[in-house]
Amino acid sequence: MNEKLTELGQRVLTGGLIARPELLELVRLGQESPYDLLYWANRIRTSRFGSAVKLCCIVPGKLGGCREDCKWCAQSAASAPGAIPAKRTTPQDILSAARTAAGCGAACIGVVNSGRRPSPRDLEEIVAAVTRIKSDPQTRGIEICASLGELTGAQAERLAEAGIARYHHNLETSRRFFPNVVTTHTYQDRLATLDAAARAGMRLCCGGLFGLGETWEDRLDLALTLRDQVKPESVPLNFLHPIPGTALHDARPLAPMEILTIIAVFRFALPDADLRIAGGRTVNLRDMQSWIFYAGATSTLTGKYLTTPGRAPEEDRRMIADLGLQIVTTWPASLGG
Repeated sequence: MNEKLTELGQRVLTGGLIARPELLELVRLGQESPYDLLYWANRIRTSRFGSAVKLCCIVPGKLGGCREDCKWCAQSAASAPGAIPAKRTTPQDILSAARTAAGCGAACIGVVNSGRRPSPRDLEEIVAAVTRIKSDPQTRGIEICASLGELTGAQAERLAEAGIARYHHNLETSRRFFPNVVTTHTYQDRLATLDAAARAGMRLCCGGLFGLGETWEDRLDLALTLRDQVKPESVPLNFLHPIPGTALHDARPLAPMEILTIIAVFRFALPDADLRIAGGRTVNLRDMQSWIFYAGATSTLTGKYLTTPGRAPEEDRRMIADLGLQIVTTWPASLGG
């Protein structure tokens, strides 16, 4: 066992944090001794969360037709002209998706809209869907998350009052690298929305996308911005699934061990966060999907994604049971996570 990895692992286990220079060293050590890194990431996970894991499902409230130029996105008219036509999901269909999510044991249902920000119509349709979900006996207890783009303070308050528990808005990468993949809005715009959501009383779900061409320094800067500034409850980690027609259609896919290393390093950097493995899991990790939990993950997105099929919930439930882990909808009070 690598001695320095052991020292860093023990520090995090006992409540300490790791500064940026040591995180850079952790990356190097993990590349040299990947299974030692995973071992300690798993110990950190179990010290905070035990054998408990969560499932999350998403449903599009509005799909396609976005005018932003995010280079990875198949919904962007700027990135992939005509790839995904604009389409709305009715409040009743969102309710049906929430029922399916509750039926498969998911802790939350996330309603995701394309576009930079919600229109008044978008907002009222989401509120209508939330009202149905909260009053339906089949979805009682499921948390509702929204991802609608930029919010004003008033919009955030409206969503919180309607019953949305958590707001999802990824930073995606470091502040330095962000302009390489998005030019139609800024990093500060994203931070402002996260601040508005938090001020309105919603918990935060904020993470990133890897495989955009970023460096390890960018990945660590994102991790530290999340830890020291945003402080989200949930941190979704996405891995690029290159889509034909997008600006990043020919990007080099990340290798499974690199993905597991990213997850493990984020577990060291954010020991108390719910690390949620989301987009790109099935296509990039392939037969190593079950390793996400050994690398430190505590949740995963299951079922259909937005523009790609994802993995059937019954397959994920079987995988989790085979690992001896327990699907929960709320973290047990005895856990520190």
